[in-house]
Amino acid sequence: MTTTKPEPHTAAVPQLSPGHADTPVRVAVVDDHEMFRAGVIATLQPHFRIVGQAADVEGSVAMIADTQPDVVLLDVHVPGGEGGGGAEILMRSRALAPASVFLALSVSDSPQDVGSVIRAGARGYVTKTITGEDLISSIKQVNEGYAVFSPKLAGFVLSAFQGAPLAEDTGAPARDEELDRLSAREQEVMRLIARGYTYKEVAAELFISIKTVETHVSSVLRKLQLSNRTELTRWAADRRIV
Repeated sequence: MTTTKPEPHTAAVPQLSPGHADTPVRVAVVDDHEMFRAGVIATLQPHFRIVGQAADVEGSVAMIADTQPDVVLLDVHVPGGEGGGGAEILMRSRALAPASVFLALSVSDSPQDVGSVIRAGARGYVTKTITGEDLISSIKQVNEGYAVFSPKLAGFVLSAFQGAPLAEDTGAPARDEELDRLSAREQEVMRLIARGYTYKEVAAELFISIKTVETHVSSVLRKLQLSNRTELTRWAADRRIV
């Protein structure tokens, strides 16, 4: 994993878990995929205290305010709210749980997704290809005030802060009217298809059936008024969301 030490003058870090040093780190898990969420929790429970879980924006904000976790493991594409996903959850939760730190865990490795949650204040971003051992290590590190990223994402993080306005400056995540026509799940499928994944690979990545993938792809093409996956790939590349 790639880690960077926190700026010594930054008030927000280090974020140490409250109480005694042996107190288990309190973790909340946000993910709209129930089976994946259950698997993550089963992996983490021997090492952390799981204090909450949620599957959508509104439920996540309420759960985080209620449980005040040390670390929130945050999916990037989550339904509900104003469509801002993980970044919206993060921005709405910061005032309600100021001591909590956020680690994004997503199937997406696109620069746009990485930039949106980092600008919103996440302390790290790892992809769902991460091993259980590395995920446990990443949670411990962000809780100690370090920034953690999957190695291939480190460059994205640097680019995200080169001249781009912070999400706090606009008060809301960047919007794309065409992209907003798609549901969160359709956006996930669209990104994977645009990256060249086969239907079978998309199904395995998202824990859904190939038939469901086909249905989502048909819906994406219809909503975007595109004819095939070649046009879809070009459409996604033009928006730099591949």
